Amino acid sequence: MKQKLSFKYFILLLLPVLFGCGDKFDLSQLTSGPGNANITGDTVYVQINPAWTGFNNPQDIIIGREPFIYVADTYNDRIVMLNLNGDILGTRHIKKPVALAQDYQLNLIVCAELDTVVNGQTQTFGALYKIDLVAAQHQIATAPEIKLLPRPVDLNYPMRKYTGVCVFYNNSYYVARTGPNNSSFIDPDNSILYFSPKKLFGGGEGDTLVGRVPNIDPLSSGLVSANQISSLTSFNRKNIDFIETLTGNNSLKTQWLTYVVTPVSANYQARLDPSNGGALMTPNKFGQPEGSCIDDAGNIYVADVQKDSVFKFTPFGDELQSFGGHAVFNGPYAVAYFDRILYVADTGNNRILRFILSTDLR
Repeated sequence: MKQKLSFKYFILLLLPVLFGCGDKFDLSQLTSGPGNANITGDTVYVQINPAWTGFNNPQDIIIGREPFIYVADTYNDRIVMLNLNGDILGTRHIKKPVALAQDYQLNLIVCAELDTVVNGQTQTFGALYKIDLVAAQHQIATAPEIKLLPRPVDLNYPMRKYTGVCVFYNNSYYVARTGPNNSSFIDPDNSILYFSPKKLFGGGEGDTLVGRVPNIDPLSSGLVSANQISSLTSFNRKNIDFIETLTGNNSLKTQWLTYVVTPVSANYQARLDPSNGGALMTPNKFGQPEGSCIDDAGNIYVADVQKDSVFKFTPFGDELQSFGGHAVFNGPYAVAYFDRILYVADTGNNRILRFILSTDLR
């Protein structure tokens, strides 16, 4: 453990050297023209050149806590690790990664797929991995890997997929699971699974699957729903609130769930609803939201594949500088934010785009 912590601080000390030349913008890198579309307001997002290419259907992007950038390069069956300048630092082969998160010990948690032999036949299952980057000094290709899912019992459910993951302040994390079988009251496919470090329960190293997060309806068309969750995003605060995006039969496809404890119950409730949630909670606001992120001010960004747009909202749900259109994006699946830069996985165009608000130009 001491070795892991010392390496973490070593990485932090190196950051000014690794990234110092990447935090100032050359105005010649900024594009203008029809690509800078804006849905609301006069302030626009300006694209930073060049676009990062070489991907094949990338479906997630996160900014790690180092900070490195991690891309789920889904159809290339790999995770790509980059620095803030877009230089590739390493890659990791993994089948069809679709969602990424990083805990506070710098472990990478990955929703992906796994091929395995069942009854003499090779089948593909949803899978969840945890990659120990610190143990390999951030050499992602050789970092030790633990397969957390599927468990043996999960091999009876080949249609289950894992579609989102978010980490909380105590290194516990939620994993979104989807599937067609939702008649079971005890274990429907559409669920959020709760993983916790064993030491939080007096155990040793590693994680344990505690169970399903209760009282989140697998097929609800309203609030507090797990109807085909496509992403989970936590707030990087000392709470267990999260933003979820959904693609099931629901008119409220982006929801903020907050954990409420009362003298008689403890469960998730909607932080915003159609009566107080502004544009974010307008029914049918979104078509197919696949990803979200939260910036330092608590603003919420949502990437909508069907509308080829990225939407931005205040913590109260009021809409800010949303932008996009087919001239800008082709099926954006994910967004990430760091140091005033918005990163978008422009999935249909097989690239990562970067944007900065016009008011933030130096």
